[in-house]
Amino acid sequence: MNLISNLRVVGFLLLLLGVSHTFFDRYFGWAQELQRVSLLTRQVFYVHTFFIGLAVALTGAGSLLYADTLVHPGTLSRVVLAGLLVFWLCRLLAQFVAYDSAIWRGNRFRTVMHVAFSVLWCYVTATYGIALMKVWN
Repeated sequence: MNLISNLRVVGFLLLLLGVSHTFFDRYFGWAQELQRVSLLTRQVFYVHTFFIGLAVALTGAGSLLYADTLVHPGTLSRVVLAGLLVFWLCRLLAQFVAYDSAIWRGNRFRTVMHVAFSVLWCYVTATYGIALMKVWN
C-alpha cells in the first residue's frame, strides 16, 4: 500500500474515531460519574470532548479527502504534517504515560483495547511521519 493510501486509511479511521465521540458518554457512563463534580467541571468536560471529537473527525476528513495534497511538497504541507506528527506522537506517548495500567490489566477487553489503540497510534504517527519526510525537501 502506498503513502497516499495509508493517509486515506488513517483519515478514515480518525473520522470514525472522531464521530464515535458522540457515543462515549453513554458507553462510559459519564452522565452518572460526572454528577459528582461541579456543573462547571462537567460542562468543560463535555465541551472538550466535543471539540476533541470534532478536531479528530476534521483531521480524518482532511487526510481522507486530501491525501494527495498533503504529500505535495510545500510549506503548508510540511507545517500541517509536522503538527499532525507532534499531536499524534504526544497521543502515542500518553497511551503509556497518562493511563495507569490498573485500568486495563486483568480485564481482557480493556487490555485488547489498550493494545489496539497503541497499534493505531503507532500507525497514525508513523504515517504522518513518513509523509513529512517525503515532503521535507
